[in-house]
Order: sequence, then C-alpha cells, then structure tokens
Amino acid sequence: MKYCYANRRMTLYPNSVDPWALSPDDYTKEFLTRVKDMGFEALEMSTETLDRVGGTRETITEFTKRINGFGLDIGAIRSGGTLTEAKNGPENVKKMEKSINYAKFCRAEVVNGAISAPSRYPGNPTGSLPASGSGWPQAQDSSKDANIWVYDHLSKIYQDACDSASDENINISVEIHQNSPIDNSWSAVYLHELVNRENFGINPDLGNVLWNYDQPEESFEDCIDNVASISKYWHCKNLQTVYHPENQRSVFIRVPLPDGEIDYRYAITSMTNSGYTGYMAIEGASSGDQFYKDFQSINYAKSVIESLDV
Repeated sequence: MKYCYANRRMTLYPNSVDPWALSPDDYTKEFLTRVKDMGFEALEMSTETLDRVGGTRETITEFTKRINGFGLDIGAIRSGGTLTEAKNGPENVKKMEKSINYAKFCRAEVVNGAISAPSRYPGNPTGSLPASGSGWPQAQDSSKDANIWVYDHLSKIYQDACDSASDENINISVEIHQNSPIDNSWSAVYLHELVNRENFGINPDLGNVLWNYDQPEESFEDCIDNVASISKYWHCKNLQTVYHPENQRSVFIRVPLPDGEIDYRYAITSMTNSGYTGYMAIEGASSGDQFYKDFQSINYAKSVIESLDV
C-alpha cells in the first residue's frame, strides 16, 4: 500500500487558507516537510491548483520538481464534477481532458473524479432540504433514480478519457460519491463493466456511502468486497453519525480513521487481499489540528497493514 495525502485543511501557522482554492505558494516548505514527516509519499492535487501553476508542461514540470525535492510525488489529480447535468457537464468533460494532460506533465498515477453536481435546491440555510446535501432519505442524481442512458453516456466519456490516458499508463477512477449516479457498489460495478478499459477503476470512498443517506444504503463490508478488485484509487475517511429519526436526518462528525463507524481493518484487509497496490489516500481532517489527526490516521493504517498475514 502507498500513502497519498488528500488534505482537506491547509493550516500551519502563520498560514491558514481555503483547501479548495489552493495556489502553488500555499505548498510551503513547512507544510511539505510536515507531510513527509507524517509518512506520506504523495499529494493529491486539484486541477485548479495546477491551473494556477500555469497549466503548461514547463510550469507544471518545474512545480513537480519542487514537490519531489521534499521526497513527495503528485500522486493523483482531483478532477471532479457532474458529467450528466446539462449546465455543468460539458465543462467538466473538458476539465477531465485537461487533467489527463496535467497528469502526464507531473507523472501522476491517477486522475480521480466524483461526478456530483451542485445542489439545485439547497434550501435556506444551505443543505436544509431533502436531497440538498447529505444525510437525508433522498439524494440528488442518485443511482436509485438513474435511467440506463446515464450509464451509457458516462461509459463513452470514460472510454475516451481512458484511451487518452493509456499511452502514459495513467489510471482514471470514478469515486463512489453521494449525490451522483455512482453512489454504491452495484452502480460502480455496472459502470466498470460498461467502460471495459484496463486503466479504468473505482475509488471506493466508504465515507461517502456512510453519509449519502440518513442511514447507509449498503454495508461497508459488502461495498468494499464488491469493488476492491476493480479499484484504482482509494479515498479513506471516517465519521461518527448523529441520527435524528424524528427528522429522518443524520449529521456527521469527521474523525481519524480508527475512531469512526467504518471498520478500516476490514476494509484494508479486503483491499490488500484483492491485490490492490495503488494509493491509500487519507482524506484528512477538515477542522482542528490536521497534523495530529491525520498522523493518527496514517499510523493506524500502517499498523493494520503490518499486522496482516499477506
């Protein structure tokens, strides 16, 4: 197993910046040194950050050399967004095409994307209406509501993307994600069969299975067992649920990997036994001391893997 840091917080005194709007300057010497010291081998980086680097082979290659100088790779490019919604889908297809080129420039192993759309009816405050976020008995653009043409449409887009990426041995992964047509194991397996490309696979993010609905649609054990053998990238986070049955509503508290409801010992064992050799991407803390919490997560993951008889 390899370890990639998919940080969801970017705070190290005196810097505190929005992790979803990072510039190359935000990857400071202090931050990169601490990431390496925690035990990570690579970073997940957004397409938008590489846009701000300059978006050319020369600028991205130079930026990659700087990251490499700290003993880290750019392991994955995060390039998400709906591919079926008319308003945003066409631009996200172009974004994925651009991300594949960026992956070639920085020698990333995978281009990963969650294919969910912005909430169309968010409520006031945002997320206060059913299907407006996560933790409701309904979910926007879910596999429960998807017609078969959705998967046919997605498969053609991913076939083209995989063909474009194959010459540099880049994998394309689709993330099991709330509010998207790929939100559980059956939909992931179905799309994988339709795409039928060696470099296409699944990102089995179990945290997204947990918080998609007020109660999970399937067990974490079934989900990981069903997709482990077809996975190309793996987001890992854990959560505690606070369930309000009178409102059919759950809210979630993100915690380090050993402290949540998902049994990552089972999940890691399932992935390892399937022969998975890609990145275990720790999707880090979004509040508090990210380095304390995320160090707990990677240490736990390493201790589990060391204990396995494989």
